[in-house]
Amino acid sequence: MPTFDKDKLLAGMKLIIQIPCYNEEQTLPLVLKDIPREIPGIDMIETQIIDDGCTDRTVDVAGEQGVNHVVSYVGHKGLAEAFKRGLSYALEQDADILVNTDGDNQYPSADIPRLIEPILTGEADIVVGDRKVPTNPHFSWVKRCLQRLGSRVTSYLAGAPVADAVSGFRAYNRQAMLEINIVSEFSYVLDTTVQASKKKLMIQHVPIDTNAPTRPSRLFRNVWEHIKRSSVDLVRVYSLYEPFKVFIGLAAIFVLVGLYPFLRFVYFVFQDGGAGHIQSLIFGTIFFIIGFQFLGLGILGDHMRVNRKLIEEVLLRMKQRDRDKRDH
Repeated sequence: MPTFDKDKLLAGMKLIIQIPCYNEEQTLPLVLKDIPREIPGIDMIETQIIDDGCTDRTVDVAGEQGVNHVVSYVGHKGLAEAFKRGLSYALEQDADILVNTDGDNQYPSADIPRLIEPILTGEADIVVGDRKVPTNPHFSWVKRCLQRLGSRVTSYLAGAPVADAVSGFRAYNRQAMLEINIVSEFSYVLDTTVQASKKKLMIQHVPIDTNAPTRPSRLFRNVWEHIKRSSVDLVRVYSLYEPFKVFIGLAAIFVLVGLYPFLRFVYFVFQDGGAGHIQSLIFGTIFFIIGFQFLGLGILGDHMRVNRKLIEEVLLRMKQRDRDKRDH
């Protein structure tokens, strides 16, 4: 079961709605317009934008629209870094729930109460807005197929069902905010999904509609770049949490491949003394050596995984201690 403070729940909670922005002066007012001012069970609703190196009037528009917090830094660092800094800032502001939405108005802000409901009822640590990819009228046939494939791969690697792997409309309770550590340099969504599953955080999905596109994606130039970078993210995050499985799989492949030339050499040894087939023994031995090297890396990686878990526990305690200090 997800962890939540019942006393705090009854007294009301603080919700921060986060919008990472990179030159969103045209669409930011649309996102902010439909954000609810009151939600049952929520005592305070605040908004924050992450100024990811905006060069237009996004920050000025945010001020004009009454945004509560603006998190700025030098340069355009990408969505993963923007989310990480916003998450850290939300914890500093004592947020109990963090909702992340996009600045291009893809996600309907009016659905925020439905998104956070499983957290308020104690049924989830993280809630993902499911864009109903197979039937979404704003997605092309190619995008639907690729999104479904990506969600299936993510589900397999995470070990939990994932309806919409790359949806950016998500809600996190305080425990999830404390435990998640962003390591991706591209997009946080796959990173947090795999992490949450491996850390036994409860994830739920809420079906949502989406608004019509207002502009092309700024996260990637084309679909193939998205596939490439998302694949790298998945492999990196999965190997952090399951290094032994990754390297034992690679070891098995090389050993099995090396087994054929090795057995071929043995066969010819009994046939004619192995004359002229020494190259099979050499190739087989090379593949065996590589396979056992991967096995060694898997064992080493598994020890590092244990060390990483201990470090994450220390980080979690430090974050909790900082919060306790602010409460007092």
